[in-house]
Amino acid sequence: MDYGKLVDLVSSDKRGALSSKLADVVLLSKNDEKMPSELANTILRLWQLGTMGSESGLIALLEAAVLLEPVKTADVFTELGLSELAVQIKEASPKT
Repeated sequence: MDYGKLVDLVSSDKRGALSSKLADVVLLSKNDEKMPSELANTILRLWQLGTMGSESGLIALLEAAVLLEPVKTADVFTELGLSELAVQIKEASPKT
């Protein structure tokens, strides 16, 4: 899945809410063992810099959220009125 292309399709007025909701998905996940340490370090660096709402921050959060909680991540997109992107996430997510 090309997370950058998905983020590009999110309008600027929804990026702040998306960043916040994806951060919640990642932080509340019980599947933290699925997160590669490099991705976790990237997210921590972006958080320390205050750039979680930037394009690179959204890409990292989206990648982590899809790895940890693909269904909840798709639900976030649906909740924000981004149903077409939610479908793409569901289709690309590994089946459990």
